Amino acid sequence: MAVFLVVGTHAAFATGALAHGYAGMMLARLEIGVPIFFVLSGFLLFRPWVHSAATDCAPPRIGDYARRRVRRVIPAYVITVMLAYGVYSFYSAGPNPAQNWVGLMRHLTLTQIYTNNYLLTYLHPALSQTWSLAVEVAFYAVLPLLAYVLLTMFCRGRWQPVRLLVGLAVLAGITPLWLIVIQTNDLLPNSAGMWLPAHLALFAGGMALAVLDTLGVRCRADVALALALLAYLAVSSPIAGTVSLGPVRWWEPLTKSLLYTVIATLVVASVVLGGGGRLSRLLGSRPMVWLGEISYEIFLLHVLVMALVMGVVLRWPLFTGSLSGLYGLTMLITIPAAWALHRVCGGSRTG
Repeated sequence: MAVFLVVGTHAAFATGALAHGYAGMMLARLEIGVPIFFVLSGFLLFRPWVHSAATDCAPPRIGDYARRRVRRVIPAYVITVMLAYGVYSFYSAGPNPAQNWVGLMRHLTLTQIYTNNYLLTYLHPALSQTWSLAVEVAFYAVLPLLAYVLLTMFCRGRWQPVRLLVGLAVLAGITPLWLIVIQTNDLLPNSAGMWLPAHLALFAGGMALAVLDTLGVRCRADVALALALLAYLAVSSPIAGTVSLGPVRWWEPLTKSLLYTVIATLVVASVVLGGGGRLSRLLGSRPMVWLGEISYEIFLLHVLVMALVMGVVLRWPLFTGSLSGLYGLTMLITIPAAWALHRVCGGSRTG
C-alpha cells in the first residue's frame, strides 16, 4: 500500500539511509507512494463522470461531490494540524519556521505551499507531508471543471473515449511544460514545483485508467508490476537527479516526473485493470481492507509520531539510528492512533 512506502522514505531520511549510494536512492524513491495516491485519486474521482458519459446518465452533483470530499478529508486533517501545533508548543527538535499563527492558518487552509521559499517559511517538521494534501485538494476543486471541459466541450457531450483519451494526454502535457518553465526562468516562486500543474500528469493517468476500465480494457497485473519495477530501478539512478537540495539540471525533474507517472499508473493499473488476480485478492483481504480504510489517517499522523519516536522515545540524533527500528516503532504507534482518529472522524466513512 502506498502509505507504507511514504513512511519508509521518511524513516530512511530521518536515519540517514538516503546517503547509502544506489540503495539510498531506491529508499528515497519510495516517495512514489505519493504519486500512486494521485493516480488513484484521478481514477476514483473521475470514474463517476466517465460512467455518466458512457451510460448517458446525469453527471455527479457537484454539491454532493464537494460534501463527500470535505467530510473525508477535512476533519481528520484539522485535528492533525491542531495536534501538531499543540505538541510543538512544548516540544522542538530544531528550527520550525511554521510554528506561529500565520503558519497555523496557512496549514488549516491548505495554502502553505503557495509561497516563495516554502522550506524557510511554512515547512512544519510534523506536517511536512501535507504539501501533497494541498495538491490533492486543489485537484478536488478543479475536477468538476476539468470533467466539464473534457466531456461536455471537448467530447461535445457524447461518449467518445478515444477523443477523451486524447484530451487527457493534452492535460498531462501541462506537467512537463510547467516543469520546464520552473527550471528555465524565475517567473514563478520556487515552490511552484509542488503545485497542481506539476502533478497533473499523475491525475490524468488515473483519469485515463477510469476510461479504460469503463471500456472493459484489462491488463496482466504481473506484467504491469514488472514494467513498474524496471521504471523504478531507472528512476533510482542519476538520470532522475540526486537526493540533495542543490542545483539540478533542467531535464532531471522532467525525467523523474515521467518515470513517476509511468510507475504509479502501472501500479494502479495492475489493481484496477488486473482482472482480479492474486494481487486483487490480497488487497481485498480483511486486514488489507482495514488498513486501507485508515491509510489516510496513517498518512496524516506518521510524521508527527516519527518525530516524537525519534526525539523523545529513542533519543536518536537526526540522521542516525536503525531504519527498520524507527519504521517498526513508528507504525506500531501510528496504526492504533490512526484507527482512533478514523473512528472520531466518522468510522468507516470513505470516498
